[in-house]
Amino acid sequence: MNAEFLKGRRVVFVSGIDTGIGKTVVTGELARLAMAEGRDVTTVKMVQTGNVGRSEDIELHRRIMGVGELPEDREGLTAPQIFAFPGSGLLAARLEGRRVNLGRITRSVEECARRRDLVLVESAGGLFVPLTPSKLTIDYLAETGWPLVLVTNGRLGSINHTLMSIEAAKNRGVETIAVVYDWSPDVDPVIDADTPRTIRSYLRRWGVNATFATMPYRG
Repeated sequence: MNAEFLKGRRVVFVSGIDTGIGKTVVTGELARLAMAEGRDVTTVKMVQTGNVGRSEDIELHRRIMGVGELPEDREGLTAPQIFAFPGSGLLAARLEGRRVNLGRITRSVEECARRRDLVLVESAGGLFVPLTPSKLTIDYLAETGWPLVLVTNGRLGSINHTLMSIEAAKNRGVETIAVVYDWSPDVDPVIDADTPRTIRSYLRRWGVNATFATMPYRG
């Protein structure tokens, strides 16, 4: 996979069309590729659910990057919001009598960006996952102005979710700089061949100047 679309970027937001779509692996791989080009990179998991006191997604990023724990990890900057229940940020926080602190997330990312050349921010779930009673992930993304890398694959239904995500980002003024197609086991080969072709055609039709990148097969 070529990650030319990261050049000149300081903060990039990585989201996906669904939970379990491959965002964490793609985020780690993009960080590894940027490091190989000489950039000083860290990653942030904006909201981690299903964990206590640690972020398993950040740990996977570091393994893919081939590095150990970073100073920002020890300071809590790379996982500024962690909740035990494996649900949306809104639900997981509510079950603990808390709220997702968006200001803390923004400050953490900004501090990481002050220290590093590139920060990759991994979302929790897709763009329409609620973070607070009044704010979806895509609302927060539009406010920050960070460009989007959208992760998808060839599962049945992925075209629908991919095109809706791209259109929603476009309508909210979010710049989609790349769509990353990840492999998925047990995908129908006919659908797997058609999905990238269809997504590319709509990117052109809608005038979305986004790179279409493909993750290497992990068999």
